[in-house]
Amino acid sequence: MAVLTAKGLAVGYENQAVLDNINFEIEAGDYFCIVGENGSGKTTLMKTILGLQLPVAGSIDFGDGLMKNEIGYLPQQSVAQKDFPASVFEIVLSGCQNSLGKRFFYTKEQKKLALSNIKKMGIEKLKNRCYRELSGGQQQRVLLARALCATKKAILLDEPVAGLDPTVTEEMYELIKQLNDDGMTIIMISHDIANVSKYANKIYDVNEGGLK
Repeated sequence: MAVLTAKGLAVGYENQAVLDNINFEIEAGDYFCIVGENGSGKTTLMKTILGLQLPVAGSIDFGDGLMKNEIGYLPQQSVAQKDFPASVFEIVLSGCQNSLGKRFFYTKEQKKLALSNIKKMGIEKLKNRCYRELSGGQQQRVLLARALCATKKAILLDEPVAGLDPTVTEEMYELIKQLNDDGMTIIMISHDIANVSKYANKIYDVNEGGLK
């Protein structure tokens, strides 16, 4: 059963579509990449998937027990975000915010989850370091650990290797592949078609308007 289905979807702003006639299904355990050139509408599609904006037409339907607020999200970073003055542990723990409910404090279980995901990303020695002191690759591992705190089912990654050197890029792709091998559904936005084709089992090209 599909965890996410786009049917006749059009996305854009102020009722003006930048992409239309989008149709695809993402099954549990897929490594699904949305590819296209910069400025092609990938980010607009991503925002629509996350529920940050409404479709211009058509629909996005969630299934197999997945809710849209249960998708972990690794965004592209702005310069200001890269300079955020918080510890690694604090940033990773903030991924649990959606499950706080009416509480003001994180539970022991949530703190344990944050530490577990920090370990999973191989950044245990960095957990007390200030985020803005880290390298680009280390920061991406922190944000990936944060995204994992928000979900057990699916994660959406927006250009996760942008600005990283080739060695760190390969390490990041391998980390993501391991998450997928462990059962996590991956949805990735990328213009790096050459590399994602090595990993993804489904690729949707927004320029060509279909699955590759």
